[in-house]
Amino acid sequence: MEITYRKLGSGDMDTFIKMRIQQLQEEGAEPVLDLSSELRSYYTRHLEDQTFSAWLAVDEEAIVGTCGLSVVEKPPYYANPTGRIGLLSSVYTLKSHRRRGIARGLLEHIMDEANSAGCGAVQITASDMGTLLYADYGFKRNENFMQFVL
Repeated sequence: MEITYRKLGSGDMDTFIKMRIQQLQEEGAEPVLDLSSELRSYYTRHLEDQTFSAWLAVDEEAIVGTCGLSVVEKPPYYANPTGRIGLLSSVYTLKSHRRRGIARGLLEHIMDEANSAGCGAVQITASDMGTLLYADYGFKRNENFMQFVL
């Protein structure tokens, strides 16, 4: 197995969306509606304005892993004077290719991307499976995070 890494291209969109939906369902989300159109709209808009980028892990011609980065901005603060925050999403590896370092390879590429985008912090809402990967990479749990679902 020779895994290569490359940026998401427009020809990859159908597979990227399919893998995102597969990931959400594996993590326990109920497929109560078809998200394909909304995902395509989001990715297309934000790839164009460069507030979203993604890396792919490829085994021969097949995409076997994904990792996305959305860059958001909030007012600067002491721990992040740029105010730019990278939000990781779509960190996913096909079951057939797990436990081979692919997610770690994707994470290294996307963290370089976040650094190049001027992010002062990177955040993720991690699944149970991903928590060990992120902790091993150096992510720290933030006990201050709260969310209200509208």
